[in-house]
Parts: sequence; structure tokens; C-alpha cells
Amino acid sequence: MPPLREPGKTAARRPPVVTYSVIALCFLVFLTGPASGLGGTDGGGGPALCAQVRYFDHWGVIPTELWHGPLAPGALGLPYGCHSPHYADKAPFVSVLTALFLHGNWLHLLGNMLFLFVFGAGVERRMGPLRFALFYLAAGYAATYGYAVAHADSTQTLVGASGAIAGVLGGYLFLFPRARVTSLLPFLLFLPLRFPAWLALGFWFVLQWLAARADTPGPGVAYLAHVIGFGFGFLCAGACFRERSKLTPQAATRGEGQP
Repeated sequence: MPPLREPGKTAARRPPVVTYSVIALCFLVFLTGPASGLGGTDGGGGPALCAQVRYFDHWGVIPTELWHGPLAPGALGLPYGCHSPHYADKAPFVSVLTALFLHGNWLHLLGNMLFLFVFGAGVERRMGPLRFALFYLAAGYAATYGYAVAHADSTQTLVGASGAIAGVLGGYLFLFPRARVTSLLPFLLFLPLRFPAWLALGFWFVLQWLAARADTPGPGVAYLAHVIGFGFGFLCAGACFRERSKLTPQAATRGEGQP
């Protein structure tokens, strides 16, 4: 159920500088990286594949490294023909931060940025830029380390802002549960419909939780990181912002009046 627009958005509100900055930085990092296909190598050839492997190996998160330190050269399984030693000087704790700005392909990037654009602005306006930036990073770290606890021996590289953005969704659910979200439903011929945030985000969380039950370390989506990030965001917003949104029941129904 992908969102279409920010609930209650008005021109009078201050721009969410952190949200927009994160989006811009993610696009910049992706466009300058090998996964965009805009580099000098053939997008479908072996050199491009090896370049992506080296790139994500260096800047992405490898769960086992968070507990045991950088892997020895040759410990990772590389595609045939790729001869690249592992980066022994890699700082695993810092890699959690850098991985938040990496994405594996265009669909991965655009999907994440759509959710951040729709829900990040409201949470940032409620928290303020500095606290929102700390909240976003904390959610990303919590989601990544939580996933690494469950998959402590995994050597599969993790990249993407999904865990941090899941935290934003959890925070939004706590702060604005009655705000209306315009979404598309594939099984209703992609008709745009409006739902209360608690229903739209609750449905999203249930899907992630069901997928996480079958989550195994390997290529694919780290659904468990989404679940942990969402739970962290909801609980953190509840602990730090005990007063929920100032929405009245009438304003919440219209998607208006958000701070």
C-alpha cells in the first residue's frame, strides 16, 4: 500500500530540511555509485558487478562484523572472476551509518525515498530538525544491530535506509495516528484511497512482521530490520513525546492541523 502524498501538507509550514537533505544525499550517493548504472563500465558486464561488490563490501554493513570485527581477506564469497580483498581497515560501527545512504537499485531507492518524503516531514516538524536527525540515525542503528543479533554469523551485506525509515513510520504512527494517508491498493486497481494512519501503517507493519518470520540471512529484504526499526520509532516517540499530535478528532479526519 504505497503512500502518495504527505498528509495535511500546507505551503505555510517550514520546510523539513533534514528530511529533504537525507533524500538529496541518498540520491547523490546512488547516482555517483556503481549501482546506478551511470558509471563508465557496462551495466550488465562482469566489471560492473565486481565494482558493485567492492563498493557494498566497503561501505555496507556485514552483520557478523558488528560482533567479530572486519572479516579476513577472502572470507566473503565473491562472484566468479572478481578478485578483490576485503577491506581490513573497515570500521563496522561506522558502516552502519554509511549503509543508511546506500541502495542496491533504482526501485530500492525510489521506494524508500517515497516513504521518507511522505512521513518524514510530519515527524520532523513535530520533533524539530536536530531531534529528528538524532531519532533517524538512532532508528537506523537500532534496526541494524537488532537484525545483527538475530543473524550474528551472517556475511550478507546490508544496505539501505529501510530500517531508519521504518523508525520514522513508527514515530508517525504514535504522533499522528488519526491523520489520513492517501494510498494505492493494487487489488483495487490502484485506486487512490484515504485511510487513517493507524490502519495504513498498522497494515504495513503486519506485512513486515509476517515476512520477518520467514526471514533468513541471504539476498533479499531484511524484514526483521523493518520490524525492529518500526518498534523502536514507536516506542522512542512515545517516550520522548508523551503529548501526541495536537490534532483534534475533526482535524485528524481531514488530515489537517499537524504541528
